[in-house]
Amino acid sequence: MARYDFRTQRLFLTADLAATQSLGLDKSQSSYLISVLRKKKGDAVLLFNGRHGEWLGEIAVENKKNCVLTCVEQIRPQTELGRVDLLFAPLKHARLDYMVQKAVEMGVANLRPVMTHHTQVKRVNVERMRANVIEAAEQCGVLAVPRVAEPVSIFSLLDQWQQTDPERHIIYCDESDLGDNPLLVLQSIASNDLAVFIGPEGGFSREERDRLKLRDDVTAIPLGPRILRADTAAVAALALVQAVLGDWTL
Repeated sequence: MARYDFRTQRLFLTADLAATQSLGLDKSQSSYLISVLRKKKGDAVLLFNGRHGEWLGEIAVENKKNCVLTCVEQIRPQTELGRVDLLFAPLKHARLDYMVQKAVEMGVANLRPVMTHHTQVKRVNVERMRANVIEAAEQCGVLAVPRVAEPVSIFSLLDQWQQTDPERHIIYCDESDLGDNPLLVLQSIASNDLAVFIGPEGGFSREERDRLKLRDDVTAIPLGPRILRADTAAVAALALVQAVLGDWTL
């Protein structure tokens, strides 16, 4: 069997998944399968919940208001979340949606909004972010669904870091750092648990940058000679980290 089945529709559910389990879908999911995708009784659907792997499901009752699926067999066992988190200053809707979706594709384990001095967005729609996580996971074959944290200020994050996540090393992207090759910098980091920190479009403030530079568990990397938009910087930085220290190296 191929590593992933990209042809069969994937559907995220919160219910437990087990052999012969009957699963009633809510109205929106039922309408999507039956009215939008034109699925019929007996058609196959791939099911996952972030806990029990991926299952082959079959439409048992065809109803656009209350479709029922039956779990047939497990196709893939559950995988664990990756070891890379994404810390980021929230962006406006479209660019935040893009960043979240790409972070899921890049294997991020946790998405953690961080409010900085130059953050332009004052309110973060966490539920919208979680919906984007689910949509991206359905589309790109992800089984371990990333978690979305509540927003926190940058100084609260740093003050609590050693208590909440002492083994995780922070890698932050500093647009003012024109130093070493980022690949060489990443190769010098011994930690396996990492957090990539993407600042706001206005950059980190002087005080924020000074606080970051004082810490032994924080390392700055440059991202080249051009100023990247925050959502682009997230993809670029995650690609570097996954290639040097993450699951692309396996």
